[in-house]
Amino acid sequence: MTRPPLPPFTEESARAKVQAAEDAWNSRDPERVALAYTEDSVWRNRDRFLTGRTEIRAFLAGKWERELDYRLRKELWAFTGNRISVRFEYEWHDAAGQWFRSHGNEQWEFDDDGLMRRREASINDVPIAAGDRRIV
Repeated sequence: MTRPPLPPFTEESARAKVQAAEDAWNSRDPERVALAYTEDSVWRNRDRFLTGRTEIRAFLAGKWERELDYRLRKELWAFTGNRISVRFEYEWHDAAGQWFRSHGNEQWEFDDDGLMRRREASINDVPIAAGDRRIV
């Protein structure tokens, strides 16, 4: 399976890859998102370490059960060869109604077929008032 755009990335293809990732994550569909990763993809997400699509799917399903009304924006930071770095923020609320804005950076590495084989994510959460939301 190939997942265009393929490396090596240009600015245009890197931006398209970032937009495709934003669109997929905003679907909140663990299956759709997991298909962008290699079968043996390795993740660091905050303090969690995951390997493979099965773990990624389970992680995402749990994430979107806890992080309600999740909305994400990603921005290209840098790219070279088969790697892309992004900054992002997303907003969500918990079951009690408390809103959060989560800020972070990700480094992505892709295989020749355009599937992500490595994802490193650093993320911080900040409680916000519902009226302070920026992503609606």
